[in-house]
Amino acid sequence: MSERYLNRELSWLDFNARVLALAEDTTLPLLERAKFLAIFSSNLDEFFQVRVSGLKEQLAAGVRSTSPDGLDQVEQLRAIRGRVEDLVSRQARAFTKDVVPSLREAGVEFADWDDLTADERSRLAREFDDQIFPVLTPLAVDPAHPFPYISNLSLNLAVVVRDAASGEQRFARVKVPPLLPRFVALAGQTRFVPLEQLIAAHLHELFPGMDVLAHHPFRVTRDTDIELTDEAEDLLAAMEIVLRQRTKFGAAVRLEVDDRMTPDVLDLLCRELELGPQDVYVVDGPLDLTGLSALYSLRRPELKFPRFAPQTAPALAGGDDADVFWSMRSGDILVHHPYESFTSSVEAFVAQAARDPKVLAIKQALYRTGGDEAGIVASLVKAAEGGKQVVALVELKARFDEQANIERARMLEQAGAHVVYGLVGLKTHGKVLLVVRQEADGIRRYCHIGTGNYNPKTATLYEDIGILSADPDLGADLTELFNHLTGYSRPGEYRRLMVAPTHLRGELTELIRSQARPGGWITMKMNALVDTEMIDELYAASAAGAQIDLIVRGICCMRAGVAGLSDNVRVRSIVGRYLEHSRIFRFGTPEAADVRYVIGSADLMPRNLDRRVEAMFEVTDARSRARLDEILDLNLADDVLAWALAPDGTWHKVPTVEGCESHVRFQELAIARAKARTSEV
Repeated sequence: MSERYLNRELSWLDFNARVLALAEDTTLPLLERAKFLAIFSSNLDEFFQVRVSGLKEQLAAGVRSTSPDGLDQVEQLRAIRGRVEDLVSRQARAFTKDVVPSLREAGVEFADWDDLTADERSRLAREFDDQIFPVLTPLAVDPAHPFPYISNLSLNLAVVVRDAASGEQRFARVKVPPLLPRFVALAGQTRFVPLEQLIAAHLHELFPGMDVLAHHPFRVTRDTDIELTDEAEDLLAAMEIVLRQRTKFGAAVRLEVDDRMTPDVLDLLCRELELGPQDVYVVDGPLDLTGLSALYSLRRPELKFPRFAPQTAPALAGGDDADVFWSMRSGDILVHHPYESFTSSVEAFVAQAARDPKVLAIKQALYRTGGDEAGIVASLVKAAEGGKQVVALVELKARFDEQANIERARMLEQAGAHVVYGLVGLKTHGKVLLVVRQEADGIRRYCHIGTGNYNPKTATLYEDIGILSADPDLGADLTELFNHLTGYSRPGEYRRLMVAPTHLRGELTELIRSQARPGGWITMKMNALVDTEMIDELYAASAAGAQIDLIVRGICCMRAGVAGLSDNVRVRSIVGRYLEHSRIFRFGTPEAADVRYVIGSADLMPRNLDRRVEAMFEVTDARSRARLDEILDLNLADDVLAWALAPDGTWHKVPTVEGCESHVRFQELAIARAKARTSEV
């Protein structure tokens, strides 16, 4: 184990363990705990599809290397397996021994087929015949029928049958339809049966004339870390080809089975999927708990967190008659999502720009557009159809959102918008928006720059910040940035922007070094801290006497509080009902005359600093700075959701003393601001 860095993959698993801890927390509402079990499963699926598959690809290619913490691929895979086995065991135990019994007491029951009454079985049998049987396709395996392709993340039944006439045993596979509910509802959606059990109870209908000897559920995870060559003449068409390849050709990297699968069936699956024992995970409970997310739609508000409605930022209050441009001319507006509404801020800004006859152009970078056609994309379409100059920089390589982005790109092109796909070799990850408007005194530029995607759905789930501004320097910077991204201009020197991969690393390095002294103070909030150069700069600042507070939601490869290395470094993580997503960097103390504030899209990872187009900018407005101080201070004061990183690299829950839960406190502050604005009016 390295004395200087923590392993990236194991640190990510530590983050998912913190998510699992929420599911294990008996003080949380039951349907929230079920949702966290689903999130944990979904997170782990992506980890195997991308990170584990990447390590396996390196081994298959004969590339042996060590990570910064000193582990090679074999050692990392071995460590990952040990950690995942423990986490999966904890998840199964939390579900079967805690959440399921507690939900039963609350009137929501998970039942096995064997526990159903005759009447319930009869009703489910009719549902099986009407809705499930028609879409099932049993696939035999014999010399005339090769082993079928098992699609990624599909739930399946391995079935052993015997020919009643010849006595010969045979193997077949039945895929559980992914478009059907994972858990089938009974009795007014208060009792649920796993879909695979309903199918298993009717296998005799799929194999008439055969004796069904055994059936076992299994689930396969495949490599989905796609490669897209930037030399392709048509990036849109190339991405569509790659997406088809993702679903059909990725190598298997994980096999999940239950604890009742027989050795001979397991051996057959491993042989056909080309997996070894180290790739098999035995689960003492139902496979694929991502389906638990559907339970959240139950109308049981007492089993959920109290409902919170995002508030309209006070500077934008005014209902349907609110003039976003007038508000922005009055000063910068910081919006903190999901506590303050995305709909009445960013979406309202784009919607007003789309219908305003004085607006000449709208330019926007879209990373994850989401599936809602009634939001920002619809406004851009309306603007383009109305003759405005609309430029949409759509990132086709936003992992797992590629298909949605392809559809939005086509929609925008058909409306007459200029759609571009960024720079060769770089993902465009910056969250930037520019509106150009003709006014009485000339052209004025209005801007939005933030930490989150322009996605109305995630804006209610992710914690992010954005700033709406009519600052001329920021407008000039964004004009130059868009010209660089859409044309052939070389990047220049920006006034307020810090752009990766050209300037950001160097500018952040200088800001860190500016605090590398006794009395210096660095406070940084981010999603991940991986880049070893940045970590080394922080170590050096700590050694020089600076105090360093880091709020890192996910991966953190930096060690905290290690004598002689990071004595002055404290690292914490906030994990709760909202996903912490904002990046806020403060260099200096709030009262210092030379304090600097930076926000934007980049984490301290090599990919953000060197392989993506990222946009950060310095916040100079006093009111916005005060809000950033408030956000950082509450994150540092939280003793309900917070975890702390110990010198030995382990994470521990921060003891609750004051009962400060930042997510609830931010809700209260947003409501108080909205009420104060209402009373003023």
